[in-house]
Amino acid sequence: MKEPIWTKGFIALFFTNISIFIVFYALVAALPLYAIGVLQRTDDEAGLLLSIFLLSAIIVRPFTGKILNYFGKQKMLWIGLAFYVICTILYYVIQSFTLLLALRFFQGIWFSIITTAAISIIVDIIPKSRRGAGIGYFNMSTNIAVVIGPLVALPIIQNFSFDLLFLLLSGLMLCGTLASLVTKGEKISEVREASFSFSLNDLFEKAALPTALLSCLVAFSYAGILSYLTLYAQEKNILSFVSVFYFVVAIGMLAPRPWTGKIFDEKGAKYVIIPGLIFFAIGIALLALVETNLMFLIAGAFIGIGYGAVVPSMQTVAVQATNVNRSSYATATFFTFFDLGIAVGSYVLGILALHSSYQTMYFTGVGIVIFALFCYLISTRVRPKSRA
Repeated sequence: MKEPIWTKGFIALFFTNISIFIVFYALVAALPLYAIGVLQRTDDEAGLLLSIFLLSAIIVRPFTGKILNYFGKQKMLWIGLAFYVICTILYYVIQSFTLLLALRFFQGIWFSIITTAAISIIVDIIPKSRRGAGIGYFNMSTNIAVVIGPLVALPIIQNFSFDLLFLLLSGLMLCGTLASLVTKGEKISEVREASFSFSLNDLFEKAALPTALLSCLVAFSYAGILSYLTLYAQEKNILSFVSVFYFVVAIGMLAPRPWTGKIFDEKGAKYVIIPGLIFFAIGIALLALVETNLMFLIAGAFIGIGYGAVVPSMQTVAVQATNVNRSSYATATFFTFFDLGIAVGSYVLGILALHSSYQTMYFTGVGIVIFALFCYLISTRVRPKSRA
């Protein structure tokens, strides 16, 4: 009989993670409109609200493995969630753009810590034999939040007010924080390190670096979708279908999850990652060529299936590459390079789109994904006996 994945602690952290990312994606959708409409700022200044959040997350992320192992995963999760709640409440109070930027930077720090802590605890909770499926299921919480965040935020600010949105997000985050307390009874691998001094080994987990670098390439390509899809859809006169596109992407991520997780655990990561990268590349290529609403949604389905298969699988490979005592470092290394890929991709692809076209930008993304596939195929030949 298979060991269960959906334990009380797993379900509690699943809800906590949904709360974290609903707040994240709701604010990504709403804050630029808040900065422009309420604080009277320009489009460029509004864009800083996401950039500075990602900047602080990237700066802190390499240190989170050491922080979690020194202070304890659960302790830092609860402390981080408390500060994340406080930051969410402060959106209701702050009226200055400068203070808003400072708040975004500060919240990005705690976002980095709590997301690393949550996945590190989940790795301990999930049975080792079902880790591929378990991490995949846990990532469904992020996939769900991608859709719920904007769908909740935009109608509220259009029909009510930003203040109501900030209050509702604060309440949701408080519930998510309380849910995390359920994990207190779970068996968590807490490796308390005596020294808080840092070395290169404390910043990055070497065994996780190859997979983390590949995830950086995937994130680089995904940044073109995350940052510029709305503008591209507006150019193509299909802006009204963007919400449907994200819904289709989410379905593409969620629907195959039971099968991809099972294939990962029973056959190995390459049987999920290779098809996933191919689907992802096809999806971005279709996006670059899109002319009709139907083609737009088909592209979303391919992107959802591919991205939903690749990212959780790579995350699992990164964690499995090291021992349980280094899982926090492996997780931090993975997210550091993934966040870096999003940040650099948003900037570089934006410049490319400005000086050429969105179509060229998306075809460049296809090339990056194909390059990632080529690198992965080479790596599996070099390590034929590994589960990668």
